[in-house]
Amino acid sequence: MASPWTAGTPIRDGADYVESLRGRKLDVHLFGDRIDEPVDHPIIRPSINAVAATYDIAVTDPDLASAVSAVTGDRVNRFLHVTGDAADVVAQNRMQRRLGRETGTCFQRCVGMDAINALFSLTFDVDAAHGTTYHQRFTEWLAEVQRLNLVVGGAMTDVKGNRAAGPDGQVDPDLYLRVVERRDDGVVIRGAKAHQTGAVNSHWMLVMPTARLQENERDYAVACAVPVEASGITYVYGRQSADTRSMEGSVDVGNARFAGQEALVIFNDVFVPTTLVFLDGEHEFAADLVERFTNYHRRSYVCKSGVGDVLIGAAALIADYNGVPRASHVRDKIVEMSHLNETIYGLGMAASHESFERPAGNWEPDPLLANSCKLDVTRYPYEIGRLAQDLAGGAVVTLPSEQDFDDPEIGPLLDKYFRGRPDVPTTDRVRILRLIENMTMGRNAVGYLTESLHGAGSPQAQRIVIERTTDLEAKKRLAARLAGIDEA
Repeated sequence: MASPWTAGTPIRDGADYVESLRGRKLDVHLFGDRIDEPVDHPIIRPSINAVAATYDIAVTDPDLASAVSAVTGDRVNRFLHVTGDAADVVAQNRMQRRLGRETGTCFQRCVGMDAINALFSLTFDVDAAHGTTYHQRFTEWLAEVQRLNLVVGGAMTDVKGNRAAGPDGQVDPDLYLRVVERRDDGVVIRGAKAHQTGAVNSHWMLVMPTARLQENERDYAVACAVPVEASGITYVYGRQSADTRSMEGSVDVGNARFAGQEALVIFNDVFVPTTLVFLDGEHEFAADLVERFTNYHRRSYVCKSGVGDVLIGAAALIADYNGVPRASHVRDKIVEMSHLNETIYGLGMAASHESFERPAGNWEPDPLLANSCKLDVTRYPYEIGRLAQDLAGGAVVTLPSEQDFDDPEIGPLLDKYFRGRPDVPTTDRVRILRLIENMTMGRNAVGYLTESLHGAGSPQAQRIVIERTTDLEAKKRLAARLAGIDEA
């Protein structure tokens, strides 16, 4: 179960990280085949590059992407850091936007960062209520993960089966992950987690429940750390729009270097030792864990403002290459895109600035602002993408292939007829059009659009929290007082 990197050698940078993924013998399936070495697969490698960027930025800009750990006392990657004050929460957002700008995609580590912080406080509270030792186990595990500088993925979303029923109402009990056996030295878990971002690129997964649970569903109330190499885990790699372009060339990909990753993770009777179990049967804390995680993760979607920066830049460039950068309607659309993008970032930053301290000592974003940020994220990237396509024109979906542009007979004709401004090479115009395609309907539309809609809970989940956390009675009293109505 142990990774070769648990032997004691910390990962230093992106190159080290890539090497740490080799030779792990994971059971990964893609296009009906078992992938022997995911690191070298052309569809998977761009997602690995995006994670590697989270290591390199901590080397080149340690003030932004690292912090001094209260757990170990050493400087650690910010994705592994437990927030010590509101400034730490704000710093996460600044790092996330920067990485969104540099990769133009999902860099896959926010889930783990947010799960670490949610479990840090929750295990403390469960111990206080039940006299358990979860918090000590968790911090001991985290100290080693921080020391070795590993990637932690979060595994929360169950496949759920019949949405009209909860875990105990399913025909097949495995449709929510559960404990199927308790031993003196640990537990055995079975089930699956869906849409798992960066699962194959992680070293560890933090498994968590996904819903409010009842007493008769206590077997589903399990949180634990599982190494990705654990026996019994199967990864089925998710397809993405136009993903096979990564096997064809570079120009048609749009963003050949970076991409995201999702997988279905199947746990077939996976043994987890007691030292790695952080919740086992305390069903009354399941909903609290989900809420704490989503408070962090919904404001983490400020990363989309960094990706939005790239798409706004691409839209401005294509207008420039088309020779109309100063047209009034073009400028209006760019302004609208910028306004929507900054609204996302502003709400996420506000949620972080308004963080509050948990009894465990870590700080958590304001839930009303965090959910308001995520609800905006379910809509604004789509409008930004629509405006980018508007400015790009029809060629964003009708361009001939890279191979046609390279053809000695057809290529010169395509170069002639797809040129915009005479002083801009046709290849530059084509590359920007492909990038816009990539971000609005290709591989990286997964992370920018659909993930924005459904990640960290679909829109209705945010509306429920906004309704619950809005003090409507207080607002009614404000209105009554100013209207001269007797509050009694």
